[in-house]
Amino acid sequence: MKLSFFTMPIHPLGKPFSKSLAEDREAFILADKLGFAEAYCGEHTTDQAEIITSTVAFLASLAYETKNIRLGTGTVNLPNSHPARVAAEVAMLDHMLEGRLNFGISPGGLMSDAEVFGTMDKDRNAMFIECINMVLAIWAGEAPYNLKGDFFEVSTERTMMREIGQGDIMKPYQDPHPPIIGTVVAPFSKGVTAMAARGWQPISANFLLPKWAATHWPNYAEGCAQAGNVASYEDWRVAKNICVAKDEKTARAYARDPGSPYVLYYSQLLTKLRAGGRLNLFKEDQNMSDDDVTLDYVMDRLVIHGDPESVADQVLALREQTGPFQHLVYAGHDWADYDLGRDGMILMAEKVMPILNEATKNEPAYSPT
Repeated sequence: MKLSFFTMPIHPLGKPFSKSLAEDREAFILADKLGFAEAYCGEHTTDQAEIITSTVAFLASLAYETKNIRLGTGTVNLPNSHPARVAAEVAMLDHMLEGRLNFGISPGGLMSDAEVFGTMDKDRNAMFIECINMVLAIWAGEAPYNLKGDFFEVSTERTMMREIGQGDIMKPYQDPHPPIIGTVVAPFSKGVTAMAARGWQPISANFLLPKWAATHWPNYAEGCAQAGNVASYEDWRVAKNICVAKDEKTARAYARDPGSPYVLYYSQLLTKLRAGGRLNLFKEDQNMSDDDVTLDYVMDRLVIHGDPESVADQVLALREQTGPFQHLVYAGHDWADYDLGRDGMILMAEKVMPILNEATKNEPAYSPT
């Protein structure tokens, strides 16, 4: 089983940005040293808690300080950017990493970002599709491009000077481009089928109930079949909030007591999803009242915590609910306690993963036909 890392991140309001960003970078460098396969970070422009404003810029700061880990944009929120800028910046980052890049994309879910970029009243999903199609066309094509859609235009026809290289956008290091990864949030998502049909791979979001994450695999497998591919459990990334400590008491306190970074995370997320009318993601029963979706209700279902043996048992139990994914994504949190934050990642890699690998070593990579 592979282990990877993803952080939005969410930090306490008032914590110095410089300290939070330094700790976020340290988490990525630690993940590389511990043998994590991949590490992703999100981006938001208008949030004082989610403070990485550019996933490309943040990952570029790690390009020469990491050695083996694949770094991933998690995600580039495409309606907020012009496709020419996305194509150029992602290609540059791919060269900086010499091919250790995954290109994570989404329409973006933060409404204050949509407002500040003037896209609240536009079809953001349509903008997302148009933008990624233009990015891929830029990488596959040649200048001056001459791409025109409903939202974007790309051309260097009037200013092209081919003999000196002007007017041409860099192509990625990887041929034809970095692997494309999409975060899947909705239960029974048809988007994951469309992604798979295009050869893209999914991450099932960490804040999705296990019963809804389970609905992603059959739709992903359907999309792979449409493309003539066989779906592999190794390509299905399932993210989870996990708190590992040396003993159960410490883990429980760090995961659930006041001041916990996990409590902060879900307090923020619950408030945002409630305001956006998206509490259905947290509901076991879609008929339950919004008032019943409390913080404790959510955390009881979405946060794994304990010592290494207990956490391993809980991850294996999670796989009984979702299906036998072979790529676990450990969700990063603020290091409210520096030592416990670091130790959780170390224990996950060095103590929990050997148990999981032993328990799953004879499982097939592909579902039976």
